[in-house]
This record gives sequence, structure tokens and C-alpha cells, in this order.
Amino acid sequence: MALTKLPKDGLATNSVSTSQIEDGTIQNTEFTDGTLTSAKLASTLDLSSKTVTLPNTSVTNAQLSGSIANAKLANSTITFNGTSIALGASGVAQVGVEWQSIITSNTTMVAGRGYFVNTSGGAITMTLPSSGTIGDTISIKDYAGTFATNKLTIARNSHKIQGFTENMLLNTNRAQVTLVYVDATKGWLFTDEHNVGDLELNPYVTATGGTVTNTGDFRIHTFNSSSNFVVSDAGAGNPYSGKVSYLVVAGGGSGSNQGGGGGAGGFREGRVSTPDFTASPLVAPGGLTVSAQTYPITVGSGAAGAASPNSYAGSTGSNSVFSTITSAGGGRGGCKSNSSATHHRGGSGGGGAGLYSPVSTPEATRQGGIGNYPPVSPSQGTNGGDGRPAGGGYVKASGGGGGTGAAGSPAPNDDTGGAGGAGVSTEISGSAVTRGGGGGGAANKSDGTGGAAGTGGGSAGSGGNNNSANATANTGGGAGGLGNDPNTGGNGGSGVVIIRYKYQN
Repeated sequence: MALTKLPKDGLATNSVSTSQIEDGTIQNTEFTDGTLTSAKLASTLDLSSKTVTLPNTSVTNAQLSGSIANAKLANSTITFNGTSIALGASGVAQVGVEWQSIITSNTTMVAGRGYFVNTSGGAITMTLPSSGTIGDTISIKDYAGTFATNKLTIARNSHKIQGFTENMLLNTNRAQVTLVYVDATKGWLFTDEHNVGDLELNPYVTATGGTVTNTGDFRIHTFNSSSNFVVSDAGAGNPYSGKVSYLVVAGGGSGSNQGGGGGAGGFREGRVSTPDFTASPLVAPGGLTVSAQTYPITVGSGAAGAASPNSYAGSTGSNSVFSTITSAGGGRGGCKSNSSATHHRGGSGGGGAGLYSPVSTPEATRQGGIGNYPPVSPSQGTNGGDGRPAGGGYVKASGGGGGTGAAGSPAPNDDTGGAGGAGVSTEISGSAVTRGGGGGGAANKSDGTGGAAGTGGGSAGSGGNNNSANATANTGGGAGGLGNDPNTGGNGGSGVVIIRYKYQN
């Protein structure tokens, strides 16, 4: 039944419980004014285990007392410039790039950073990131005002710069640039430039391979064995762009038993038209033009020496190759088993064999081998010297092998081998080095004298029952002929390939 209105003091405090109410619930309508106000309640309302349903309306700030703690929120941090900052904490809002401490060595850059670069200690390469997203930004500033003296290279790291597949240079003092990545078509673009009137493409060749040394503004790659010369950037906009000087020396020939000295390996040199070193007399003008690609390098081996008594004839050296330049191996020394001087032709020809008496081999065998074969210009070598003619009842002395700078000498008498021809000197490697000496001819008599070695790595011929020595490695020198059986001949010297180019101002 419904409650009827009681006098204000009709009920004592705590005198009515829910069990005394018929349906256990007091409705708003059961109050005179339809509202249960806080004034009509005790100071504490226990709603434990009860459900309170609020109206489906927004709760405003005015209806809340105090504040909601950050930790109560689903996302309690904010990320700025890659750094997470808790709500309510303090941080620095970096506008533009975040400048780094001073850079003094080659560095791979990171997007969103600025770099003060100090090149007072030498040229520095700053490499762009390996990946880029539109809007990525990097700034570079000349810290010490030394970019004009020691250049700063911006390496593109497979991306384009300003739409070019070239590295860039900053070579003006106090230069500053900002780069922004756009897309694969243009790559990184300069959006802010200061003091960069000389901003330019990389003008010089950039490459790897071999043993690398520097002399002044020039870089030298020396290949003592076969490998690859890898050009990553040929450069642009400079007389030196895409140009290299070269030296290609083939393996030297070996001397023969009772025969001539080995000829030097073919010697071919080219120099960029703006001379920067003293070259050999055989130099070709202009050098070679290279592009961004891999160039296989072949360094010819020296010929194996004759091993008597099973072998009388020496061997021809192996060719050396760089790009379009092939140098021919040195010719072997002539011996009694040769039927013609054509058997000992090569870059430089082998020395001719001294003949028996009575004659048991053709006269042609006595002739020195033909050099500069196959023919090129400038010449890559010279002829071998002639051996002695028949007479006197024994094998006569033999001629020296040809050198790159001078022909092998003929045997001066029956008992003395001819000297190997001299090599030539070039400073392409940074200092003057003579290469391409011919091997001395053999003297067969036990008291005979072998021919002298040609300067530039050749070895001397032997007399009597003596072995001949190996020629010097990586000179293309020819080995000397050896005397009577059973002796062993020396090996020809291996070749070398040297590549030189300008890499900085």
C-alpha cells in the first residue's frame, strides 16, 4: 500500500526499514514533491552492491569535483620528434632539425638532424640515410670555415640528389644547406642554401679495388693479382671527370735450357692529358675513360722456368688486361728445340739460342724473338738479342731477352750470354719505379758467363751447370737462360696493373 503523509515528526530516526515497505522500493512518486534530495538523506549514502543508473546525458566539468589523473587515461603520453613524453611532464619542442655535436670524421646522417662539420683535419664524406620518406630533413653547416680547403662530399647512398645520380660537393667556406627528401625521381632537394655558390656535382672518379694509396690530390689503385676495379661514380663537370691514367704490365717470359733469356712482359702506359706525374717513354696520351661499372683486372703470371732434362724450352708469360688495354706476355727464350723465332715472340721477344756445331737446328732459331707482338702503338716492348752462330764443336752462348725500353743484346762471343734489355721507369705509383727488364742469355760452357739481367726486374743468365734465378715479381721481368743439363730455369716476373686518377682539389 502507498505511504500516506505523516507528520514531520511522525517517525523516529531509523524506525522504517525496507522490509516494512510492501515492494521494498521507495519511488519518487511516493514523495510529496517527487524528489529525493540530499537534504532528505543522511550524510552518507551506502550504495554497496547496488546499481545506480544515471541519465543518458554528458557529464560536464562543472559536474565533476577535482580532476582525472593522467594515469587514468588510456593514452597517457605524447610522442614528439620521436621522443615519448608523459602527460604532465616537461620536454623541449625542437623546431626544424635537432643539431648534433661537432662532426670531424666520415658520418652516415640521420633524418631530422643537423650537423656542424669540421673539415680542418681533412676532407669528410657525409652519407645520406639509406632510406627516405617525403619530408625527411637534414641540415649541414661548415663549422670551421674550411670547406674551400678540405671539401665536404655529400654521398647519395643510392638516392638521387637534385635529380642526379652523383654525389655532391660543398666547397665554399661557411656553406650551409638543408636537404629535404621528396621522391625517387628527384631524391634529396636543397631547400635552403647559404654561401654555396660553388655547389656542384662530384667532379672526380670514385672507385674501390686493389691496394689504394694517395699522393697529393691523386688516388692510386695497385693490383698485384687479378681482382676488380669498381667505379661507383665517374664524376662530372671537370677535365678529370671519368678519366684515369693506367699502367698494364704482363707477365715476363722464362729463359730456356742452353738458350736465350726470357722477354719482358708487354708494358702499356697511358696518362690523362693534364700531366701530373713523369711517365715512361712509352706513354700514350689521354688515359682511359671510365664509367660507373665493375672492371675485371687480370694480372698476368710470370712464365714457369724450364726444368731440364725433361724440358728445354721456357714458357711465354701471361697477358694482363684492364678495360680495352691488353699487354702481351713476354716471349720465352729460344732453344735448340725451337724451329723458328716466332716461337719466342711476345710483349718483348725472348733471346735467340746459340747454335750447335755441327748445325743441328735451323738458323732461324738463333734469331731473337719479335717484340711488340701483337703490335700496338706506342710499342709495348722490344726484340730479343741473337744467339751465336754454329762452330767450334759445342753449344754457343745465347742472346738476352728484350726489355720494354731496349732490345736484348746478342751474345758478344761464344762463351758469354747477351744481356737482357733494360726496362723503363714511370712515377705512376707515386715514385719512380723501373719495370720490364729482359732476362740474360745463357752461356753453355762450364766456364762461360751468363748475360746480365736487364734493369727493371729481369734476372741474369747462367753459365755452365747453374740454375738461373727468378725474375722480380710484379715487374714483368724476363728470367735468364740456364746452362747445361740438368738445371732448372727461373720463373718470369708476374705483371702489375696500376690505375691513377684525381680525387680532390
